[in-house]
Amino acid sequence: MSGAAPLEVRRLTVSYGGRPVLWDVDARFPAGALSAIVGPNGAGKSTLIKAALGLIPSDAGQSLVEGRPVGQVRDRVAYVPQRDAIDWDFPITVAEVVQMGRYASTGWLRRVARSENALVESCLERVGMAEYRRRQIGALSGGQRQRVFLARALAQQAPVMLMDEPFSGVDARTEASILELLGELRDEGRSIIVVHHDLGTVRAAFDHVLLLNVRAIAEGDVADVLVPETLRRAYGAASGGAAREAAAWAG
Repeated sequence: MSGAAPLEVRRLTVSYGGRPVLWDVDARFPAGALSAIVGPNGAGKSTLIKAALGLIPSDAGQSLVEGRPVGQVRDRVAYVPQRDAIDWDFPITVAEVVQMGRYASTGWLRRVARSENALVESCLERVGMAEYRRRQIGALSGGQRQRVFLARALAQQAPVMLMDEPFSGVDARTEASILELLGELRDEGRSIIVVHHDLGTVRAAFDHVLLLNVRAIAEGDVADVLVPETLRRAYGAASGGAAREAAAWAG
């Protein structure tokens, strides 16, 4: 996996109200891989994604997409935010949400061409949501909503995908189907980076992992990073399901 990384952050530091949330983080995610960002609650996982994309300000450091500043290559990145970042009451249909993924190509005020509509339909088919195309987004279940926003990301046809907790609030069947699709996209050459908390899923389905707790604890192949020593360093006395799972693996 040579060449420029799909996403690289260098000495990234972010604070809220004077409290560091990320401190001097270096990370380089490989191309053509399914990568995870994991760590305890409050570790700065979502903050890293948002700061890397320029959605929130950083105190220091920089982020690069394919070797270039993110502001120059936004069309190369598709972003799926957390569910709570979306206004589900907004009067927009499933198809219209996915069409938003094409605005960088078509422009906001131009009529969507027939070929663009065909692409939107194809993306909905791929995530199993074509029959809901006219449904208002707020009328869907949590898993269905997540599929729609994945379809919007697919519609962007970007080589890099960043996803913030895409499995939050979805059932096991939906999680399995999304993981299967992400694996297919990886095999097609896309680079996918996912904020996640389930270490078991990361071990089973991901290639690369960044273990984070304000600082970067370890990064590399999943089998090399998720080992007792690094898990203890990352989770320590943290509480919650992921922390208990990490403690069990750490022995």
